[in-house]
Amino acid sequence: MRTVIYPGSFDPLTNGHLDVIQRATKLFDRVIVAVAKNESKNPLFTLEERLDLVTEAVKHLPSVEADSFGGLLVDYVESRSAQAIVRGLRAISDFEFEFQLALMNRKLNERVETIFMMPKDTYTFLSSRIVKEIARLGGDVSAFVPAHVQKALMSHLVVESEA
Repeated sequence: MRTVIYPGSFDPLTNGHLDVIQRATKLFDRVIVAVAKNESKNPLFTLEERLDLVTEAVKHLPSVEADSFGGLLVDYVESRSAQAIVRGLRAISDFEFEFQLALMNRKLNERVETIFMMPKDTYTFLSSRIVKEIARLGGDVSAFVPAHVQKALMSHLVVESEA
């Protein structure tokens, strides 16, 4: 079984992420969306919330599962018997950073391949950071995230503004 890991903070999951996930299902038998525990990014959502949001978003895709991980990605890839990592590239500016990560992962474990996928052109401008900023400023993010993610964003931002 060909398995790929799609890692990220997914804070929050966007339609661009979903596009990459859906397209990865065409290339791999199993796609594991791996939510990173990286708390140094100071996420809006807790790890459990991000995992729940991803799980809800992919429940209609039988070959996709959501999980979380901490530590080295290549160790997680090995622990899940995966063959590859998939990463989304929105623009050329993403490439240098992603290329460095891919080379480092290869140095740490040469058996793990990295596959770069571009989202549909309608999502090339989309990032979790931009979605959070639009939502914080009262903008409509319904075109950028699944409905349950939009609802969770609004709930978080109401609590944040009351604090």
